[in-house]
Amino acid sequence: MNDTAVPNDAQNLNGGGLPARMAALDLLVAALGKRAGVDEGLNHPALAALAPRDRAFARALVMATLRRLGAIDNALQARLKKPPPEIVVQILRLAVAQVFVLKTPPHAAVTTAVDMTAKVAAPLKGLVNAVLRGLIREPPELDDPELLAPQWLYMRWQAAFGAEEARALAAVIGQEPGTDLSLKDPSTPAALSDDLEAVVLPGGSLRTERRGDVATWPGFAEGLWWVQDASAAVPARLLAGQPGETALDLCAAPGGKTLQLAAAGASVTALDRSAPRLKRVSENLARLGLEAEIVTADAGSWPDRRTFDAVLLDAPCSATGTFRRHPDALWAARPGDIASLAAVQSRLLDSAARRTKPGGRMVYCVCSLEPEEGEGQVAAFLNRTPGMVLDPVRPGEGGSPAASLKADGTLRILPHHLDGGTDGFYVARFRKAL
Repeated sequence: MNDTAVPNDAQNLNGGGLPARMAALDLLVAALGKRAGVDEGLNHPALAALAPRDRAFARALVMATLRRLGAIDNALQARLKKPPPEIVVQILRLAVAQVFVLKTPPHAAVTTAVDMTAKVAAPLKGLVNAVLRGLIREPPELDDPELLAPQWLYMRWQAAFGAEEARALAAVIGQEPGTDLSLKDPSTPAALSDDLEAVVLPGGSLRTERRGDVATWPGFAEGLWWVQDASAAVPARLLAGQPGETALDLCAAPGGKTLQLAAAGASVTALDRSAPRLKRVSENLARLGLEAEIVTADAGSWPDRRTFDAVLLDAPCSATGTFRRHPDALWAARPGDIASLAAVQSRLLDSAARRTKPGGRMVYCVCSLEPEEGEGQVAAFLNRTPGMVLDPVRPGEGGSPAASLKADGTLRILPHHLDGGTDGFYVARFRKAL
């Protein structure tokens, strides 16, 4: 969930001079330097100082670069006898994205790339000019799905899902997503869909291609909806909180699932270890006129002994399924992250089970495409947790795509399972014996 401006990466393509491109360089360096790099980089002083149009251009340029990064690097490697300094590589990446993705006039992209190089590595201006002019003469292929993700991840997806599925899901990396909205009152999608120029998705989410500040969109000020990917809305629908029930949302921030449970009438406790992120949850609850108990604590060691009718665990994960809006997540992930995060997920699953009432329901989900964080977690959890059994998801339940339903009744939602794309998720529902 992210009730903020939704820029169009295909607009403002030719805006921005050298300051905008230098800000884009700072943002790209931040994006590839650490997790949440794009989000943190958006607060960089150089970006904040730009006019809105130039700021939008800088962001659009970085997102276009990240969505084609593997293919761009493949094209550059064919032109470079040896790798130049990393900052020059970043300038080349941005220039290639300008010319071949954003369709910036080639002369403008080359000239500004050379000017940028003059500021950070002047002796390599000629190299940058030659590489880019060579690519313009012989345009590279930037849409091959097998080149869009880091190769170690793509090979994992092939092993997990097969060659055809891996290629189909990777193809979504290069696509700019629409914006999905969850409704406070699920019975009102038709009226709002007209106002928001949106289509109604299975499950009742709306998808719109509108851009700009969401706070100006119809229904925002009235608290009628919030931004939430269609896949991210499925787990809370499967938990199906009811009026009079108690519900616990573990790892609740940024809060979309808390809002769903509260809107359904459940008495919700939203827990997260991040107080700043919980502040956003509180703000959105207030905007929508909903209530929940907000608790800042670690989900694995929270000392509260209460149990709940319904427990939702959206566990910390590698987030490889979120690449449509966060393509930097693919490049921030490392093979070792998956094993370390799997250990965290295991601990949180045990905590969630302890907090589920006898006869109660529990949903586990991750926005990851990696089996160790999904199928592997559930198999190990069932083996060590007597009294917890899978509660199979029915075909189409909660708006889940038909192709996502596995034989055991869990969901493996892949990004291409919904027209226009969706976040990758794994979802499993359990019941606790009486």
